[in-house]
This record gives sequence, C-alpha cells and structure tokens, in this order.
Amino acid sequence: MAKRSLEKWKTYKNVFDNFTIHNLDLLSGKGYFDELLSPIAIGKEANIFTAKAGRKRIILKIYRLENCDFNRMYSYIRADSRYPTLKKNRRGVIFAWAQREYRNLYLARKIGIRVPTPIHRKDNIIIMEMIGKGEPAPQLKNDYPADPERFYREVVTFMARMHRKGLVHGDLSGFNILNNRERPVFIDFSQSTTRDSPDYDELLHRDARNIARFFQKAGVETSTGKLLRELEKEEP
Repeated sequence: MAKRSLEKWKTYKNVFDNFTIHNLDLLSGKGYFDELLSPIAIGKEANIFTAKAGRKRIILKIYRLENCDFNRMYSYIRADSRYPTLKKNRRGVIFAWAQREYRNLYLARKIGIRVPTPIHRKDNIIIMEMIGKGEPAPQLKNDYPADPERFYREVVTFMARMHRKGLVHGDLSGFNILNNRERPVFIDFSQSTTRDSPDYDELLHRDARNIARFFQKAGVETSTGKLLRELEKEEP
C-alpha cells in the first residue's frame, strides 16, 4: 500500500485490518466519501462511523474481518434460500452477510419501508444514508416517542407490509429502530430473510415478541399474539 494511504488511515490502524484500510482508501479515492468523522456504534460484528461526503454526512458500516462471530453469521445465512452455495469460509461469509444487508435495504425501501438509502457496498463495507438532521437519529431505546401508540402503529404497518411481501427483519427491537423526529426508521437488515427460508416464521415471531414487549413498557396495549394477528390482515 502506498505511503500516502498508510498516513491517511494511520488513526485506524488498531481498528481495521490492512484489507479494510485498502478498501476504505479505494472508496475514498472514488469519491464515495471524503473522510471518516466519528464512531457512533460498536456492534457485535461491525463498527459504524459517520463520514463526510462533500457537504453531506453519511454512514459507513464496516464489518470486522477478524474479531466477529462468523460462525453465528453462517448459521443464519445458510438458511437463506438466496445463498444456497455459500461455503463456511470466514471472508466469504462476512462478505455475503454485508451483501445481504445491502440487498435487504434495497428490498425494504422498494416496498415502502422507511430505511437508510443504501449507496454502495464493497466486500465488508456498506455506505448508506445518515438518518437525522445534523446528528444521527437516536435509537428508539434511547428516545421514547412522545406518542407511543402512534409510533407503534407505524412500526406495525411497516412490519405488515414487509410480511405481505415475504420479507422479515429478523432482529427488530428498540436497538434497530431509529426515532427520527417521531417517525420510525428500520435499520440493521443483516438478519432479514425471505419467506421461503426455513427460519422465516421463527424470526417473524421473534420480531413480534420483541416489539410487543417494548411497546407494552411504553404503555401501549398489545401482545405478541395480537401483533401477529395484525400482521396477517389483508392490506386495505
């Protein structure tokens, strides 16, 4: 790697491996972003940064290649009918995991779910729209809505719309919904899968259970069973 690249990314030498630094340099060189700004989340598998792109701020989600549980990733993705030939290879699984999230964001956005707009993906790096004005919108768990019932109704509407189109989030909770000016935005679609996957129903029930529990605590009269029944209703 050129000396210029090493200098540019030296701040992150203890955060990313050389392969990822090389990809960041390529993406920056192609104009996808100018510089990383600040970390906003350290997840089980990925580091999430805000970045500058011209006058805009965007999000870079960077899946770690070394210290992530790729066995857990593989256990989920091998059930996804879209990846029938995927082998249990660390980099291959992580790249497929990132690709699946990018792909699911497109699918969700296409059917009218409020999600960050996916911009580009390269191997283990996803570039997407930053939700929020000035600063990233907070996770729902950290910013309860002023009107929980109204917020809940929008969340259920999104869940039902996805279900009718044969897509389930798979990890929906107060962690993976943003409160953007009192409107829900779904994020983190890495576990999202389609109806023909064998774990679809299990993931749908998990989402319903997590959302029902969260909004019960916020004072909404709901339950897992009630929410599941709503998801099965025909769209008016």
